Amino acid sequence: MIGYVLIESLAVAALVVVLVCAVVRPFGRAEAWFAVPAAAVVIVAGALPLAEVEEEAARLGPVIGFLAAVLVLAKLCDDEGLFHACGTWMARWARHRPRRLLGSVFALASLITAALSLDATVVLLTPVVFATAARMGARPAPHVYASGHLSNTASLLLPVSNLTNLLAFAATGLSFTRFALLMLLPWLVAIAVEYGVFRWFFAADLDAPAAATDADEPPELPLFALVTVCATLVGFGVASAVGIDPAWAAAAGAAVMAVRALSRRHVTPAGIVRATHWPFLLFVLCLGIIVRAVVDNGLGVALAHVLPDGSSLPALLGTAALAALLANLINNLPAVLALIPLAAPSGPGAVLAVLLGVNIGPNLTYTGSLATLLWRRIAQQHDHDVRLREFTVLGLLTTPAALFGATVALWVGLRGLGV
Repeated sequence: MIGYVLIESLAVAALVVVLVCAVVRPFGRAEAWFAVPAAAVVIVAGALPLAEVEEEAARLGPVIGFLAAVLVLAKLCDDEGLFHACGTWMARWARHRPRRLLGSVFALASLITAALSLDATVVLLTPVVFATAARMGARPAPHVYASGHLSNTASLLLPVSNLTNLLAFAATGLSFTRFALLMLLPWLVAIAVEYGVFRWFFAADLDAPAAATDADEPPELPLFALVTVCATLVGFGVASAVGIDPAWAAAAGAAVMAVRALSRRHVTPAGIVRATHWPFLLFVLCLGIIVRAVVDNGLGVALAHVLPDGSSLPALLGTAALAALLANLINNLPAVLALIPLAAPSGPGAVLAVLLGVNIGPNLTYTGSLATLLWRRIAQQHDHDVRLREFTVLGLLTTPAALFGATVALWVGLRGLGV
């Protein structure tokens, strides 16, 4: 008994250390610097048998490969000027009116998050939003907060939109297309709720006059990058329909962009490797191992007692709320890793309700998702002070309403499609 308690405590301590270091990043080190030794300690201590370590690595391997391909695709699209073109389009569409700029940021952030993952929105679009607001002379807060919130909320639509989706996709037993159909209405509802609250909450900023600092740029659309992204998205659906892992479509899209960039000497092989953000991928693998150890040594039993069964509306609302709470307590990646195996027996509806919780819920606290932490760091690099009170109040106004509306929409979709 004492040995079991010690092992359970060790696994929990390892998880806490890894999450704290991911937030604080001591000495400026990447998350993997702390996750790798923590996972090694968990394995050596016997908190997770080697057979289960191999099983977890095999489960996460394709997901991590998929994520690497999407990250490369997004980075090479940025190098081609796709995100700069997005900024130019936003400025021209807004016509120096902040409310129109907010609408264009919502539209682009939602589409980019859905197609190229939330990392593309946080890392590549957020700096463009800052530059566009500055060029217009608009106050940046509403538009910058929009890119941060939508990197979470708008990641509901496709399996590729968020690492949490990739982790849960296989557990749903759904095809790529059916997953997207079920999540379309929750995606639209959650974004609509966010947009309505933003227009009210930031009314003073949006009504302030904007003084443009330079002339509008003529739009230059990088057709090759845009066509490649569209073809990759079509490839996801086709691959899933014929029984091929959609990761191959992601790899194909990344390969096409990589060959073009290498042939034109716009990037080096080392640059492509860096674009995979391999330390983060290693962190995800180690985090998965640590969370598996925590779940197997007590957390799974505790969560099983409180997780609702079935896919009725009350059960879905309870599941989504529990997932959101857990995401804000221990971050959304550990939350989805812990909850998906428990929700899967109740069917795809329960798994998708978990995704609603872990994708929308993190807008409530800084630590809810790694994307939010990264967004805050980028905002600070642009000398924008993200105030805790403002962030929290905005989260309280948007998160519960968006989560409730999206969950009801999911229930409607499940009934409509007979799932």
